[in-house]
Amino acid sequence: MAAGIIRRLDEAVVNRIAAGEVIQRPANAVKEMIENCLDAKCTSIHVIVKEGGLKLIQVQDNGCGIRKEDLTIVCERFTTSKLQTFEDLASISTYGFRGEALASISHVAHVTVTTKTADAKCAYRATYSDGKIKAPPKPCAGNQGTQITVEDLFYNVLTRRKALKNQAEEYAKILEVCGRYAIHNSGISFSVKKQGETLSDVRTLSNASTVDNIRSIFGNAVSSLEIAPQNVDVNVHPTKHEVHFLHEDSILERVQQQIESRLLGSNSSRMYFTQTLLPGADCSSSEVVKPAANSSAVPKGTSDKAYAHQMVRTDSREQKLDAFLQPGNNPLSTAPREAPAQGSARPMEGAAGPQDAEMADVSALVQTAARVQDTAVPGGLRDSGHLSPKAAPPRKRPREDADVEMEEDDSRKDMTAACTPRRRIINLTSVLTLQEEISSQAHARLQEMLRDHSFVGCVSPQWALAQYQTKLYLLNTTKLSQELFYQILIYDFANFGVLRLSEPAPVYELSMLALEDPDSGWTEEDGPKEGLAEYIVEFLKKKTEMLKEYFSLEIDEEGNLIGLPLLIDSYVPPLEGLPMFILRLATEVNWDEEKPCFESLSKELALFYSIRKQYVTDEANPTNSQTDSSDSGSTKWKWTVEHVLYKAFRTHLLPPKHFAEDGSILQLANLPDLYKVFERC
Repeated sequence: MAAGIIRRLDEAVVNRIAAGEVIQRPANAVKEMIENCLDAKCTSIHVIVKEGGLKLIQVQDNGCGIRKEDLTIVCERFTTSKLQTFEDLASISTYGFRGEALASISHVAHVTVTTKTADAKCAYRATYSDGKIKAPPKPCAGNQGTQITVEDLFYNVLTRRKALKNQAEEYAKILEVCGRYAIHNSGISFSVKKQGETLSDVRTLSNASTVDNIRSIFGNAVSSLEIAPQNVDVNVHPTKHEVHFLHEDSILERVQQQIESRLLGSNSSRMYFTQTLLPGADCSSSEVVKPAANSSAVPKGTSDKAYAHQMVRTDSREQKLDAFLQPGNNPLSTAPREAPAQGSARPMEGAAGPQDAEMADVSALVQTAARVQDTAVPGGLRDSGHLSPKAAPPRKRPREDADVEMEEDDSRKDMTAACTPRRRIINLTSVLTLQEEISSQAHARLQEMLRDHSFVGCVSPQWALAQYQTKLYLLNTTKLSQELFYQILIYDFANFGVLRLSEPAPVYELSMLALEDPDSGWTEEDGPKEGLAEYIVEFLKKKTEMLKEYFSLEIDEEGNLIGLPLLIDSYVPPLEGLPMFILRLATEVNWDEEKPCFESLSKELALFYSIRKQYVTDEANPTNSQTDSSDSGSTKWKWTVEHVLYKAFRTHLLPPKHFAEDGSILQLANLPDLYKVFERC
C-alpha cells in the first residue's frame, strides 16, 4: 500500500475551512458583527434578518466607521485595529482582536460594507468575496458608522446550508445572542427584527439600565458581576466561546454568595403562576403603582405568613385561548354588513349622528388590502372597509411562507419601507429631540404597571379594566392608543411599512365628506366647499414627497390616496375617520417649521389610528335583528383591544407622567381596602 502524498493546501481551501470553524451558523456571524459594532464605540445597533439569517443579515451601527484606506484589507485574515503586539493581549478590553470575523464571513457569503467616518465627506461602499475586495470603494450617501450586509450565507458550503433547515430555530439563536449583548451594554440601544416587520423582537433603549434591559428581554432581574480585563485570558478559543479567569475560586465564591442571598431571601418575595406573596407592603389607595417587594424592603420581625388581602391571584404571563382564536373578519369595525346603495349606507339605529352614514360611504369607497407583493389580498375586506386579521401583513414572527412571497418580489420600487433590506438611521435633530422628550416624560411606575398588568375586560371602546398586583385600574384605551401610535411614529420615523388601498381614494371626495360633517367647523364665510376641497387636493399634492418619504403616506399625481403607514401588526385604523383626517392634515398641521411639522403631523396620524368609540358599533340596546351582528362585532373589536393594543402597551408604550394626573389611568379598587370594608360589614 503506497503512502499518501503530503501537499500544501491551497490558501482558499484553508480559509474556507477556518471560516467553517468560526462561522458555524448565522448566530455566529451576528455575534462577530455585533462585537465589531461595540468595539467601534457605537450607541445604536440595528439588526435585520431574513430566513433565519441564511438569506440576509444586516447589522448597522453609528460608531466611528472604517477609513476608506482600510476598506481594501478589512476582509483579509488577521487585519485588526485592536492590538499590535502580543503583549497587548494582557490588557485587551475589546471584544475582538484576531481580525478573522469579516474574513471568515466573506469566505462563505457575499459581503457588502458601507461606512462613513466622522471626518469623511461621504460614505463608501465595497463588496467582498473570499476575503478580497471586488472593486475599489465607491462613494455613496450614508450616516456615520458602518453597515455590513451578509447575503446567501453558506452558499458555497451546501452540506452546512442543508443542515440548517429550521429558520425559526436559527432566528431564535440570533435573538438569544443579541439579547445577551444588549443586557451587558446598557448604554447602547439594540433593535432586532425580521425583514419586512415593523416591530422589533428585541428592543432596548440607550438610556435604559442593565436591570431594565433584563426585564425587557427576560422579565426578571439577575445580579451581574464585573471582572477586570487583566484577570481574563481571552486567547483560548477562536470564537471566544471559552475564556479563562484568574482567581477562579474567588469568582465562584462571589457567585455562590449572590445565589445564596437570593435563595435565603426568597420567602420575602415569591412569584407563583397563581399568586404573588407581597408581605409588609404599603397598600395605600393613593399609590398609583407599587414597586415589587424585595428582601431589603421587608422590616425586621415581619411574618412570612401570606394574608388573604396580600395575595395576587392572577399572573400577567398567562395566555388565554382566545388569543389564538382571532376573529375571521376585521378586528375593529363592527358596522352592519350591508352593501351601500347608490353610494350611501343606511345609518345604524342608535348611531351618534349623520357622520356614521357618511363614514360608511368612505368605507365602501376606500377598501384596503394588505400588500405583501403590492397586490390586493382577495377576501380580506368587508363592507366596513377594514382588513381582516388574515389580510393584515405579518410583523411579529410571520409564517415562513411569507418570506418566500417577499423573496419572489424582486421589484425594488414596489417594496414597502419595512421590506427594504436597509433600515434608515434618522439623525434629524428635530426627530431626536422629539424622541428625547418622550423618554424624559416617561413615568417609570406606570410603565411597570402596563408591562405586568393582567387584562380584565373592556368596559367600552374607550375604557378597559386591568389589574396590577392588588389593585384594579380603569384605563382610557383611546388616549393610550393615541400615545402609542404617536411614539411609534417618532421612534420608527421614516421606517414604516405600507398598507395599500385596493382602490385609490380621491382626496377631493374625502375632503367633501369631511366638510359635510358639522364637526369640521365649516361656515359659509369660509367659501364654497368645492373650492376648499380642490385647495386641499393641490396643497397635499405639494407635500406628497415628504409624506411618502417620512410617513409612508402615499398620494398619487391625480390626487388619490393610495397608501397608509403600517404601524402595528393586525391593526388597521378605523377608515371611517379618514375624511376628517385628510381635512385636519391640511388645516391643523404646522407646515412651516420642521419640528412642529413632524410633531403635529404625527399627532394627527396617531389620532386617526387610535380606537375611538364613535367608530365602533354602539352596543347599547341592540334590536333583535342586530343582536347577532352586534355580538359578533363586539367580539372583534374587543379582541383587537385586548390582544393587539394592550399587548403593544406592554412592550412599546412609554406612558407620560400626565397619565397619572389627567384621569387616563384611574385606580378603582384596592384589595386591602376592600377587606377593611368587608371587616366592618
